[in-house]
Amino acid sequence: MKKLIRIFLFLILLSPVKLLAQDNRFSGWGALFHTQRFGPQWGLSFDAQFRSFDEFKYLQHILLRPSVNYYFDGNKMAALGYAYITTNGRDAAGSKTFRPESRTWQQLIINSKIGKISTMQHRFRLEQRFLGNTTNRNDHYFSQRLRYFARAVIPFKKDSTFVKGPFIGLQNEIFVNVQNKEKVNKHFFDQNRAYVALGYRLHKKVDVEVGYLNQYVKQAEAYFFNHVIQTAIYTRF
Repeated sequence: MKKLIRIFLFLILLSPVKLLAQDNRFSGWGALFHTQRFGPQWGLSFDAQFRSFDEFKYLQHILLRPSVNYYFDGNKMAALGYAYITTNGRDAAGSKTFRPESRTWQQLIINSKIGKISTMQHRFRLEQRFLGNTTNRNDHYFSQRLRYFARAVIPFKKDSTFVKGPFIGLQNEIFVNVQNKEKVNKHFFDQNRAYVALGYRLHKKVDVEVGYLNQYVKQAEAYFFNHVIQTAIYTRF
């Protein structure tokens, strides 16, 4: 429990969340994260995410993200990937809008143990964003963003190995703009996502979890909080 508290405090300190928000929004996210390993060094990953907006009124984002992975040093993994994101929105008149985005990205993951069975993951990702035009608007641009992600999985059981049972998931991810920030929000800081979940390991290769994600997004002249209920499935083959 003491280790759990320390990890939680560590993740909270990473988050620049303010006490009073100018704008509060609510949504639901569903996600599938899959990792396929073909040998000691090579593998693939894929995640698909579906994100609602405005109190679940419509599906705002669909995200598809594959990658090629290279494993080394026992606990590290480098990846090269692509992502395609669709953004559905509404203009001032209430008409539907659509905007595509493509990304190329590179990342490094470092996995470590906390105690005997709890795990900690650190992920560093650099992504190149190619945003297309919004419906009836010429607003395409290119930018680069750096992301740091930390996630801890703490099982309820004290067994020497964790292959089945409930766990707590804690994570935080911070986003910063490193190129063309004027095109994004005019700030170095972009957003932060703090997350806590209750999960269950069905098998050593399959996890399911449901949690709360607090997304703090910095805009050009303001900011907003997005309160998210997220359901996620993790598979590792």
